[in-house]
Amino acid sequence: MNYKIIKNIIGWVLVIEAAFMSPACLVAVVYRERAGLSLLFCTLLCLLCGWLLTRKKLTDKSMYAREGFVAVALCWVVLSAFGALPFVVSGAIPSYIDALFETVSGFTTTGSSILPEVESMPHCLLFWRSFTHWIGGMGVLVFLMALLPLAGGTNMYLMKAESPGPSVGKLVPKVKATAVLLYKMYLVLSIAQLFFLLIGGMPVFDALTTVFGTAGTGGFGVRNDSIGGYSTYLQVVVTVFMILFGVNFNAYYFIACRKPKEVFKMGEVRVYLGVILASIVLITINISGMFENAAKALQQAAFQVGSIITTTGFATTDFNLWPSFSKTILVMLMFIGACAGSTGGGMKVSRIILLFKSIAKELDLVVHPHHVKKVKMDGRVVEHSVIRSVNVFLASYVVIFALSVLLISLDNFDFTTNFTAVAATINNIGPGLEVVGPTGNFGAFSNFSKLVLTFDMLAGRLELFPVLVLFARRTWSK
Repeated sequence: MNYKIIKNIIGWVLVIEAAFMSPACLVAVVYRERAGLSLLFCTLLCLLCGWLLTRKKLTDKSMYAREGFVAVALCWVVLSAFGALPFVVSGAIPSYIDALFETVSGFTTTGSSILPEVESMPHCLLFWRSFTHWIGGMGVLVFLMALLPLAGGTNMYLMKAESPGPSVGKLVPKVKATAVLLYKMYLVLSIAQLFFLLIGGMPVFDALTTVFGTAGTGGFGVRNDSIGGYSTYLQVVVTVFMILFGVNFNAYYFIACRKPKEVFKMGEVRVYLGVILASIVLITINISGMFENAAKALQQAAFQVGSIITTTGFATTDFNLWPSFSKTILVMLMFIGACAGSTGGGMKVSRIILLFKSIAKELDLVVHPHHVKKVKMDGRVVEHSVIRSVNVFLASYVVIFALSVLLISLDNFDFTTNFTAVAATINNIGPGLEVVGPTGNFGAFSNFSKLVLTFDMLAGRLELFPVLVLFARRTWSK
């Protein structure tokens, strides 16, 4: 285990976190808020700790899978631990566990909150709270790789550990160039959404924080009613961009390279859009009697379907009051999630596709034991190692999910609340149903349950394995 490079990477992450806190300090100056002093103090603290960890020059830059997974997991823990400090130091969230929950929810782009209302918080802290979504959406280590050649070609291990989906490949030959390209596409989409929100009359501060929440598919709002108080036009813009940010970024790479035919060959994107369309139609029919006309029902159904499947978590209405059929569809979408290689959470559409293909293969073998059949996706044979990884992921997911529901049930909330609270956190969605519905929050849970759900958010964002590796004895052997 190369501990020195892990320490060095954590140090650089703290330096970058300090840089990311700086815009929130400027917001405090604009709005003349004393909470900005707390942000400034935490910025300097991050810089100091980062400098102490990076001041010694690295002589051994070797990095393998073990170091990559450990570095990613520890970086996200440290990032969240320091990111929570401004809320505590300013007194906006006095409890550190509450502040940690809120910050982990931000960086993991979950959007679950312990705050009963947000409009009384200082603008600078609301900005930092939402900005954590934008930072965590693409991944802070992907950003780090775009700036620094940390470990030569071996930093692919960092990208594999941090990027969502069953497999990660390079869009271009060099990992650093891939990281730069990903952030360019991320930035272009963010700027495009900001433009459409501003021409729709949304205030600049609201527009920026909404973009952060949409791009990172996080869902922190700056109003107590989330997106519900904005115009239909603005809600439609958010709907479209939520769905766009849930698409595999490889699709945008093909579009940029003028290869649109390659996009249509991506089975995951076709299934993703098909599931969205089918869900919108079914829910619209089911809730049509709850709104003044069919068009409004369609718009509300589209927004909530886009919000849930991309795991953004914004809300325009209390879908907790919808019929059971519609709520069941939304819960199913929580588990499906967005595409691999997007900023969305959940199991990922590609894993669901591979799961169904694997089931079909096994059924075929039952009927024809000697028949040789390969699992294919997008015209290519899927390697057995990928299938095995998907199966192990699903098994680990079920175990963690079941244990989490069991542990938080000690708080004596109803089963729907407990089940959807875990579903909302491990899938990085935000709202659940009942107590943790779109008009509720997670503040009623005990500190122990909040820590369990915080672990679920980190495990869900990092696709389980980087976090689980920390608990393996052999990880820390020489």
